[in-house]
Order: sequence, then structure tokens, then C-alpha cells
Amino acid sequence: MAEKILMKGNEAIGEAAVVAGCRHYFGYPITPQSELIEYMAKRLPQVNGVFLQAESEVAAINMVYGAAGAGARVMTSSSSPGISLKQEGISYIAGAELPCVIVNMARGGPGLGSIQPGQCDYFQATKGGGHGDYRNIVLVPNSVQELVDCTVLAFELADKYRNPVMILGDGALGQMMEPVAFPDKAAEAPAKPWASTGLKGRKEPNVINSLHIQAPDLEKHNYHLQMKYKTIKDNERRSEEYRTEDAELVLVAYGITSRVAQSAVDMARAVGLKVGLFRPITAWPFPYEELGRLAKTARGFLAVELSAGQMVEDVRLSVTGAKPVYYYGRTGGMICSPKEVFGIVKKIMLGEEDK
Repeated sequence: MAEKILMKGNEAIGEAAVVAGCRHYFGYPITPQSELIEYMAKRLPQVNGVFLQAESEVAAINMVYGAAGAGARVMTSSSSPGISLKQEGISYIAGAELPCVIVNMARGGPGLGSIQPGQCDYFQATKGGGHGDYRNIVLVPNSVQELVDCTVLAFELADKYRNPVMILGDGALGQMMEPVAFPDKAAEAPAKPWASTGLKGRKEPNVINSLHIQAPDLEKHNYHLQMKYKTIKDNERRSEEYRTEDAELVLVAYGITSRVAQSAVDMARAVGLKVGLFRPITAWPFPYEELGRLAKTARGFLAVELSAGQMVEDVRLSVTGAKPVYYYGRTGGMICSPKEVFGIVKKIMLGEEDK
């Protein structure tokens, strides 16, 4: 790893993508991720890459489809409503089994919402979002350094599984500045014999397609995709635990909210309350088994998120009714404070809070 430098989150993603071998970017400006598209506009020509500001989000995601189909390491980025416009293209890319990286620096919603941070795109990211039985791998970093690490990882996972990978951040992570280090060299892209690059000695060209007219053929393809998703679920779950060994109450939070929750854990521990933190790093596949194991020792769980309650559903699925699951959230771009969360923790521990 090189020496650390101070960078804004959005710009750090761009540099990490370049280090990871991304040479193609297609996007459309929208706050709070505009610094990323601006960074790529400046940086990609310096490494003989291709940057193109598309005429719309719909156009951008279909350009990603084309570049991925030709075997390129390619990325796009947007924020909440812009990702909504890309959903049809993302479903096509997943159906065609093409690797790409999609960044969502989420804002408060619904609708146009605000440019303030939000986590109300969790369902959109983890449940597919578009049409059809498909999945994105979803990474949820909580620091600028982890934005870098997850960007490099995203390209590797995308190529490994021939699948879209989404980095789900938020306006706060994109705008904050922290010291970061970049790997000296990322893993090279694997050979892509399936890419549509002309005959090159083959008798038949490679065809990139997500269309299967005959129902039995489409069902066979869907079965193949589901088997791939099972492999991803078995092998790519990522999470982190903080002071959970003896925790009676486990907070569950991701992204920027996990930093708030960790401070609340420290506040609780300072007054003798046994509280810990479980942090998903992959929102899909969600670390159900890892969180579920904590239900054997913890007395309860508190999901903390910047939404009206989305990740809390996965927390309940993890716990399978064995222990109570509570929820606390803020919406509209409001960020909860450690003091707020600590107040909820005290109420739960004293038996004053409803689920």
C-alpha cells in the first residue's frame, strides 16, 4: 500500500477504479456524487481510458452494457433517482451475465428527495430493484478507506461471477474527506473468452444476450442464474463485529450509520451496559448466518438505519424470531446522533421500548 493521502470519498472511488483497471466510465451528473464523474472526466484520459457523459442515465447504463459485453472493466455512478432510471439496464446486464460496477451515493427520498445522506435505497439495491429474478452483489462501506477497498473488490467480484456489483454509499461518505491508501497494483482482469470481440479465429461469434424466447430455455437460464447466486451467498458474505462477545443488546447498522452506532456502543459500555455492534459489509448477500449466531447469546437486537425500516427485515430474518428485534431510524436526510441511539439503547435495556 502507498502512503496515505487526504481525499474526498467520491474522488477516492474514482482513483480506486483506475487502480483496479477500470478504463471505461459512462455516467450522468447528479448530486451528491458529481465529484466522481468529474474526477473520472479528468483522470481517465490520463490513462488512455474512455470517459463519456451520456445524455441520460438510461443511455449511460446501456453504454455500460456494451462495454462490459466487449470485455472491458467498466463503471457507472449515480444517486438514488438516477439509479432508478438505470434499473432496466441493470436487469439486462445481470441477465446477460456481464461484469460491471455501479456506484449509488444515496440521498434522502422518495422522489427527488434531497442531496442529504439516506439509506432508503436498501430495498432497491438488495432486492434487485428492476424486473426479473436477478441479484446485484451489494457492498456497503463505512469509511473513505473502505470505499477504496470495496471499489477494488467490486471489480474483482464482478469479473469472478460475471455479475453487476453495486457500491451502496451515501451523501455523507461521498463528501467526507479522510486519509486513504491505495494498493500499488490491483488484480488484473481475468481472460474473458465469452466477450463479444469478433471472431478471432472462432467459427462462430460470441453473442451477448438476455433474451430467451422459448420458455424452457429461459427457465434453464434462470436456474443457472439462481445456482450462481447460491454460490455467491455461500462464499461472499462479509461482516464485522465490535464488542459482541458478551453483548446483551446488539446494534445492527451499515455504512455511515455504523459509525454512529459504534460511538453509541462505547457510550453504553462506559456506563456498564453490555452492548455490541454487528456491521454488514455485504448487504447482499446479507450475512444471515453470522448475525443469526449472535441470537444464541444476545437478548435482543436494534437495527439502526437512515430509512423508515428496510434492513430491519433482514435482521428479523437472521434472528428467526428467537430474540426481539427493535428498530430506530431517521429519514429525509437526517442523521441520528450517538446520543440519540444511546438513548434508545437505554430504553431497551431498561425495558421501556416497544419493538
